[in-house]
Order: sequence, then C-alpha cells, then structure tokens
Amino acid sequence: MRKRFLIVSLIAITATSWGQRSNAPEYHKKDDDYLLRFGYYLGINHVNFKAEYTRYTLDQMEIQPQLGFNVGLFADLRILDNINLRIEPGMFTSQRNLTFPENWPEVRNPDNRLREVKSTYIRVPLVLKFSSNRIHNVRPFVVGGVSTSFNLSSNEKSREDNDSGQFRLRTNMNAFEVGLGVELYLPFFRLTPSVRGIFSMQDEIVPDDWTVAIQSLKTQGVFLNFIFQ
Repeated sequence: MRKRFLIVSLIAITATSWGQRSNAPEYHKKDDDYLLRFGYYLGINHVNFKAEYTRYTLDQMEIQPQLGFNVGLFADLRILDNINLRIEPGMFTSQRNLTFPENWPEVRNPDNRLREVKSTYIRVPLVLKFSSNRIHNVRPFVVGGVSTSFNLSSNEKSREDNDSGQFRLRTNMNAFEVGLGVELYLPFFRLTPSVRGIFSMQDEIVPDDWTVAIQSLKTQGVFLNFIFQ
C-alpha cells in the first residue's frame, strides 16, 4: 500500500514540476473565471476502522484494511476568487478483514473468528475549497467539509449476526473531510491530484453478543483522487 502511494506521489510531484516550467505558456487562463465547472474523478482509497472498547483489554480485534477504488463526478461553484463550494457525488468500495481475539469470552466459536466486511458506498461530500493564487500552471489548495454516505452492502436490518458469521454495519455514515491538492493546468485539460482524509462522526456497528467489548467502530480513511476537467 505504501509503495503504491509513493509511486503516485512521485508522479504528482513530477507533473507539478512540469507545470512550473517557466518556458511553458499559461494554459486555460479563463477557466478560473467560470461561475460553474464540472468534471469527474478516479482514485483509490485505504479505509480502516477506529475501534474503541468498553473495557481494558490487551487482546484487541485485528483489523486489516484492503485497497479500494473511488469514482464520481463533481460540480464546483466559485464564491470568491480563492474560495469555491464543491459537491462530489460518487461511489467507493472498501474491504476490512476483522478477526476477533480467541480469548474474548463473547467469542463462542474460536474457529469462526474472521469477518470479511466488504462494502460499497454512495458518498456525497460537500466541501469548501481554499486556493492559493495561481503560480504559472499550478494552483495548490486545501479543502474541508462534511459528507454523507449510504452503504449499499449494509445488513443493518438482518436478523443474522456474528453467531451466523455476519458482521453488521449501519446503513448511513456521516463524516468530516479534510484534504489538500494541486491543480495542474495542462495543454488539453486540467488534472488535479488530491489527498483526502475522512473521519466518521458516529458509531457504525450494529451490536450483538459478540461485540459487547466494542464501544464504537468508526470509519477512517485516506482517499487519493485524480480529478479531470
């Protein structure tokens, strides 16, 4: 996972250096004056759980996040020269493999401790983007806001629980989002690599007899997106 992020970061740094070449003309000079702009994004994510426990225990649940992907659209509304309001409806996938500790008294079947939690979310972030002044063909920015997500794979209302091998999550997730990125003005389009952190506001676990030691389980993740416009 770290190697993949390092490779993508190196690509972004190389593209940024290219955009700052003094001998390159300034591309898309009028784009920033548009009231509305649209585009789409593709990317990858690394989504984990932050677990808090109801009692002190040396043996905590093992959480192994897997790589997921993101895809979506965005609409950007210019409020001021350096402030934009952006909505980014899209979809992302995630998988988190959870293993209950064998010595938890709630674990009734030590041979059935692994849960593969696969999820597909519809996610709608609403963020403010604060940009610096344009530096030739480069424009850094930071974003902050909130998002709501709908878990299409949720089994919140299922009667089957961990006794049947089903780890249940709630359907809705609300989160804070913060991030940074850089807009690259290329000859034929604008490319925007960005990194976004998401932090769930509420507990997502649907409790049962196996999870009494878990006080809360909240999604936290890092999204790496490439925006095209």
